[in-house]
Amino acid sequence: MTTSSPAGDPTPRPTAGPTATPGRTPQRGGSLGRTLSSVLLVVVTVILVLFVLFNTQTVRVSLVFGVVDLPLVVALLAAAVLGALIVALLSIRARRRER
Repeated sequence: MTTSSPAGDPTPRPTAGPTATPGRTPQRGGSLGRTLSSVLLVVVTVILVLFVLFNTQTVRVSLVFGVVDLPLVVALLAAAVLGALIVALLSIRARRRER
């Protein structure tokens, strides 16, 4: 037995074009995201290059085991890396305590 649907049936009908997989939304604006990330990458790279060029003077760094003369950019980057490492280790430790 078949029934015909009324003219004002609100049931969605399939449309032509790409079919969406259930649970996934089709990507829109992917090229815009790629463009923005490319622009951001170029801007960060230019800033880092300028940072290196403007911080070439040599500084004396006193360590536990001695004194070394380093370019300022190396000393600053080493301090930033050590700081990030300390933060990462502390956050790992905090996550383990929460369990």
